[in-house]
Amino acid sequence: MVMTRLTIRIDFAPDAAFGPGKARLLELVEETGSIRRAAAGMGMSYRRAWLLLKDIEAVIGAPAVQTRTGGAKGGGSALSPSGHAMLKRYREIEKRAARSVSRELAGLTGLARKARLQRSGGRR
Repeated sequence: MVMTRLTIRIDFAPDAAFGPGKARLLELVEETGSIRRAAAGMGMSYRRAWLLLKDIEAVIGAPAVQTRTGGAKGGGSALSPSGHAMLKRYREIEKRAARSVSRELAGLTGLARKARLQRSGGRR
């Protein structure tokens, strides 16, 4: 099945951007309570995840994640208020953009479906 979707990347500077990968990383940190588990969930190294979080922090000028060291209940990570705000605003931009171009996306989906059927000789 052909699925057409809009992907948003926001460029803050030539070397600073925020898009679906960084948004998903923040979501996984929040869901798992761990940078390491979030990285594993995305199939990346801890170091790569940490560097991406540092990129986010450079853009927002504040920590994106709050970490707590071990102890009786162990350590962990959670989104900071700035991290929450970045993720929330990004997801809202995605929703609004998708709504505003839904008709055009449906048209592109139809074109892609038609081309796929032609390549397959009309078989589904």
